[in-house]
Amino acid sequence: MTFAGFALIGLTILVASFVQGSTGLGFAMVCAPIVSIIDPTLIPVMLLVLMIPLNFYIGWRERDALDWHGTKWVSVGRFAGTFVGLWILLIVNLHQLALLIGISTIVAALAALLIPAFDPNRSGLAVVGLITGITETSTGVGGPPLALAYQHKPGNVLRSTVAACFLIGEVISLVVLAVGGKIEGRTLLMSLALLPFLAIGSFGSKFTHHRLEGPVLRYTVLLFAIVSGTAVILQA
Repeated sequence: MTFAGFALIGLTILVASFVQGSTGLGFAMVCAPIVSIIDPTLIPVMLLVLMIPLNFYIGWRERDALDWHGTKWVSVGRFAGTFVGLWILLIVNLHQLALLIGISTIVAALAALLIPAFDPNRSGLAVVGLITGITETSTGVGGPPLALAYQHKPGNVLRSTVAACFLIGEVISLVVLAVGGKIEGRTLLMSLALLPFLAIGSFGSKFTHHRLEGPVLRYTVLLFAIVSGTAVILQA
């Protein structure tokens, strides 16, 4: 990878971690299209690794607002969906993965924009977890289903609960991916090198998260996701 490619990924990670820390979603939707254009072999492992410290920080920062009931049922569905996501990774090549990332990013963003608010029960939360497990394990993008479930909750509830669901799910996904032989040392080293960008963006969100309930920045993130996903599809 060239220095320019690394710098662009680092800047993307910085912006995405700030957005996720401020609004509760957006990290993977911002990162996945850009990273897949520069080096698709880094997807989804690098995003999953970087989101562990990011979501731990967000969840701990607003832990008093966490919806433990919702987190439990989303995680049940997430566990099952992870294996489907691994199966998808095992049967697609890099060209197909790029198309999958682009299409899933656009579909997820449009769903988050267009589907009306709903208050899911236990079964609904498990289905949300199932879809998240499939999409995040295969492409790194898993936020929109959770955003749909919590988008009309108070900002601190959305951020803390989505972070907790992600954190549990990312650990599950990485364990399953490791067992499936899909984690490379090069990807882990790249993730380590990008941690300073993640730390700066996360720290910056400390000064904005309590002022944001999400709408303006959320719509900006989703629009960016649609544009980026389209670019990935055209390149693929």
